[in-house]
Amino acid sequence: MTNADNMTIPEPAALGLDLWGNKLPVYERAPSNPLGHSPARRPGSIRRTMSVDVDWPDENPLAARFQGRARDIYTPADGGDAVLIAKDEIVGRFADRRTIGEIASIPPRADVASLAGERAGSNLRSAIDRALHREKLEGAPLYLLLDDLAGASLVCMWGWARWHPNYMQEQIRQGGAQFSIGSMEGVCIGFRPGSHALDHRPGEAVTNSSHVLPLPNPEDPQGWHDFAVTTGGAGFRRARLIDIWRESDVIRVESIFQDSASLPGTTMREAIHEYRLSGTADAATGQLLTLDATAGSLPHAECPAAMVNMNVIVGTPMGELRETVLDRLKRTAGCTHLNDMIRSLAEVPVLAGRL
Repeated sequence: MTNADNMTIPEPAALGLDLWGNKLPVYERAPSNPLGHSPARRPGSIRRTMSVDVDWPDENPLAARFQGRARDIYTPADGGDAVLIAKDEIVGRFADRRTIGEIASIPPRADVASLAGERAGSNLRSAIDRALHREKLEGAPLYLLLDDLAGASLVCMWGWARWHPNYMQEQIRQGGAQFSIGSMEGVCIGFRPGSHALDHRPGEAVTNSSHVLPLPNPEDPQGWHDFAVTTGGAGFRRARLIDIWRESDVIRVESIFQDSASLPGTTMREAIHEYRLSGTADAATGQLLTLDATAGSLPHAECPAAMVNMNVIVGTPMGELRETVLDRLKRTAGCTHLNDMIRSLAEVPVLAGRL
């Protein structure tokens, strides 16, 4: 941050403070409390599930394939079979880790195909907004799938490294690494100045991850869409679940977020990012009333502190969360992945209108 005289002002997290000037909580270790199976669907609720699977059919780390699926279903008040509201799919490839080499939707759409050549980051989100602004306003599952390519393309190389543990060290020795741990300083609260996440040499940072159960609940076979079929080798998945139901004049929301990877020699998966959110909103205005988070598994001991700052967006109309979160929880004020999770709640008022 800078002031009017262009003098650098330390961000609160760099001083060990939250956004209100209170001391940030200090944790001895990163959380490793897997959330388990997803909850069963509630009668009279709408559920959105989304997944982006990334794998490497050619065994080339620079040529990843992505397959995205998203679905909205309604569970009747009597608890009967789920009713399909909407579903979308995308397929494509990253050309050089993060640039979209090719992309298509199912069924095919020219506005989605036009995103080929865009780099998966903030510029991609601007391009998506231009090409599919109506889908953003309508809260379409397609918009969420495309928006999540930015995060999935960044974290997926962690999934590749589960199968190729020396990959980053080899890249650094060859001068091919596009980032180092040192360059991450200040990008989020986990990498705030002074964080233990920055103590290690480039490419050798120790990150926490946890073995996790499958997200689908065995007692609720309709609770998730079918995940994409992958090669059976190195694979990464970003998955979301958002449950919405009404109680009187309040909208209630529960959401799950998980970044996970396949593992060699086993059918188990390992998660590096896992959160659960619960919140309430005024049914008439859409204003966010409460928001609470639980961390399942996170990579660094500093990461959970982001949950303290997220209350700065309570009171925001939910439809404005995509922009408000990026403004109020940027850099060391927030966690990139928790931010994405909160931003995905922007479509809740639209979905709640279908209850």
